[in-house]
Amino acid sequence: MVRCQHNAWLHAAATIGVVAAGFFFQLSRAEWCWIILAIAIVWTAEALNTAFEFLADVASPEFHPTVRDAKDVAAGAVLVTAVASAVIGGLIFLPHLAKLLPR
Repeated sequence: MVRCQHNAWLHAAATIGVVAAGFFFQLSRAEWCWIILAIAIVWTAEALNTAFEFLADVASPEFHPTVRDAKDVAAGAVLVTAVASAVIGGLIFLPHLAKLLPR
């Protein structure tokens, strides 16, 4: 998946950045649980989307509007998980970042 999907590269970069930030801010166990869950749902959604796209391409190599729509829905699921993960990240990291700002 990482070799052939551009979005997987973006998810990998985000994962590395979030894990590095987690170590930097010394997240609590509870915070790590949320971060790990957020990372896992995005990677799971991306893997399922990729698998679905491969299968759809084999089942219908020529263009079909229903296949296009199904691929769009699967990609939308990845977007939903990515946005939810960003919200989780914001809830966890913004208070840590606020502590670094001068008052």
